Amino acid sequence: MVQVVSTVERQGQTQVWHSMEIGEAIALLKTSSDEGLNGFEVKERVNKYGANELTGKKGQPWWLKFLLQFNQPLLIILLCAGLVKALSGSLVNAGVIWGVTTTNAIIGFIQESKAEGAIAALAQAITTETTVIRDGQKVRIPSRELVPGDLVFLISGDKVPADLRLIQVKNFQVDESGLTGESVAVEKNLNTLHPDTPIGDRKNMAYAGGFVTFGQGTGIVVATGNETETGKISQLMQQHSHLTTPLTRKFDKFSKNWLRIVLALATLTFVVGLSTRDLKDALEAAVTLTVSAIPEGLPAVVTVTLAIGVSRMAKRNAIIRKLPAVETLGSATVICSDKTGTLTENQMTVQAIYASGHQYTLTGIGYIPEGEILRDERPINLNSDKGLQECLLAGVLCNDSQLECKDGRWNVLGDPTEGALIASAEKVGFNQESISRQMPRLDTIPFESDYQYMATLNQTSKGKIIYVKGSAEAILKRCNLLLNSEGNSRPIDCVETLHQTNIEREVNIMARQGLRVLALAKKAVPDNQTTVDHVDIEKGLVFLGLQGMIDPPRESAIKAVKACQDAGIQVKMITGDHAVTAQASHDAWVLIRMVRYWHLQVRN
Repeated sequence: MVQVVSTVERQGQTQVWHSMEIGEAIALLKTSSDEGLNGFEVKERVNKYGANELTGKKGQPWWLKFLLQFNQPLLIILLCAGLVKALSGSLVNAGVIWGVTTTNAIIGFIQESKAEGAIAALAQAITTETTVIRDGQKVRIPSRELVPGDLVFLISGDKVPADLRLIQVKNFQVDESGLTGESVAVEKNLNTLHPDTPIGDRKNMAYAGGFVTFGQGTGIVVATGNETETGKISQLMQQHSHLTTPLTRKFDKFSKNWLRIVLALATLTFVVGLSTRDLKDALEAAVTLTVSAIPEGLPAVVTVTLAIGVSRMAKRNAIIRKLPAVETLGSATVICSDKTGTLTENQMTVQAIYASGHQYTLTGIGYIPEGEILRDERPINLNSDKGLQECLLAGVLCNDSQLECKDGRWNVLGDPTEGALIASAEKVGFNQESISRQMPRLDTIPFESDYQYMATLNQTSKGKIIYVKGSAEAILKRCNLLLNSEGNSRPIDCVETLHQTNIEREVNIMARQGLRVLALAKKAVPDNQTTVDHVDIEKGLVFLGLQGMIDPPRESAIKAVKACQDAGIQVKMITGDHAVTAQASHDAWVLIRMVRYWHLQVRN
């Protein structure tokens, strides 16, 4: 992964924002953490820094792009031959030669123009609005109007509009998978970091293109437009050299060699002709030999063939910007693919549940509330397992996110992990909206990294109950009972040979399968209690179950990988996960497991 450091130049020194104290960053940007910038400062900075938008390299004019289509040795000699024909009076022959070369150029020009137009349309379609504090007032403005020093306020569901140094956070989590490749949202804080800290670990920064999944935060804009991390990557992508492929290299080599041979023969013909004929006849014979020896149809045939390949790729939603690039697909022996959002759905999905002493598996993918819960590969009767009911119910109630279906696609408004819990419950008919009305929330303890759990106090038909969800380590040490399938509490058993509980063993099993594991528990409290505090859940919790989730593979990715392997192409997975994360989750092994999982879905 390319690592680019967010910087600003000042008095010849490079400033690294994530290693600065908040006060130092505010002073350097000459702004206020309360009032933000005033109107006069905004105008000055707009003139200095420009709009907050990605700008590409200035494109070539259309006429130059068209002329560059003729920049091939064979076409150049054909143009010259046509010119000689025209000067010698053979206008029909000249027109035919020029017609072939012009047709070739037009095909290439039109195809490349379509591809560039599609790319430009994608860039223009990305527009957002953001909330800023200016002159002490919150205002909503287009993100392109942001300038360094602006005070930006973000809440769950917002898109990060520029690179920010965070100055205030409250349970603030940002999905930065587009930049870092990490599929799990990152919880942010305000701690000052070492200058060499990589992008994925800069928890006091929020970068342009990120998506706020939870909480709220305030940050100062430190970079806009092309100076953001996303902008710098965009600039790197534009620093490409002239495109050459195996076909174009062979074509150029053949053209140059054949050109030398033809010119040598034409020169010889002209010299010999002068000894037996006049100048006009000798020149005519040399030109005729040149034109007849050059395969004028070859450039057109190659271009049309490539254009057909590009057209077929376009029907599959693949944009090929340069015609010769499509040829390299046929020469590929290794394909390197990103993991998050490419091979995977970028949607967390619960795949395993452990409740009331039993293991369950779930079908379905993503946030789509469709699928079944299986036990021993058979659908279960939910009414027969009260412990499983409570486990699913806790995942819905102890939750700050929502699922929505927009344009036929299910998305989560909030944390992806919480969205997975809602989807797993809705697969058996637990509707979040209905349950929330029946069991209203009275109080909550938001998730904090220091505690590794979240808790809610709900009014139920059986009295007031605290529901808790969090990491297995944080929850299990607070539990001394578990709920069985009849809905009764009993002591947690211990596997003596392993010196661990059955639950801890199940946690390890899920973890070895690459699943992210959440534990759920509950505790009944007196009817006169109206709030919940950390002291209330220090002990005495009843364990309800575990839910293990993973970012599943795309269904189309399974077929694509198999097709590549059948064609003799190796597929390599590229992930932006940390080395520790990759080692712990056994990413390569997990990918194989996910492939097998999909094959199982197909068989079923």
